[in-house]
Amino acid sequence: MDGAVAWLTAQGRSGQWGSVPWSQRPESVARAEEACREQLVRVAERAAGGGDALGMCVLSEEAPSYAPPVAERELYVRWLVTDRVHSGSGIGSALIADALREARRRGIDLLRVDCWAGGGGRLVEQYERLGFTRTATFTVDRPAGPWPGQVLEQRVPHDC
Repeated sequence: MDGAVAWLTAQGRSGQWGSVPWSQRPESVARAEEACREQLVRVAERAAGGGDALGMCVLSEEAPSYAPPVAERELYVRWLVTDRVHSGSGIGSALIADALREARRRGIDLLRVDCWAGGGGRLVEQYERLGFTRTATFTVDRPAGPWPGQVLEQRVPHDC
């Protein structure tokens, strides 16, 4: 997470996660620890060279409170983070493919995610390239200013 914050800040996109590394924010450390205890965490690792983490995806059957409810079971991507050093190598795509397989294994037909809609919408477009379609927008009020968000969804194919 710290690497992602550093990269976003260097790109002028500190509005997404701020500019302070997650490991230096007690509330962020607590959120990560809670996710590891209560949600499904998938980690993409390098097979050779010591198993370095290349990315992670956190999945939950419970959507965050700001996401509009749906009338069916869903699997929600709570976090998807990849190491920017390996950008373009398909890590995010592989983690989403794994999330789709997990949803299918659970008998769930809907995969949803939300993301920061600022920065010209580039992250929203990335999720669209991964097969998601836009649904609802939302805003989270924060002391640092409003955080614009976008919820996206993808139907789970039966052959994944």
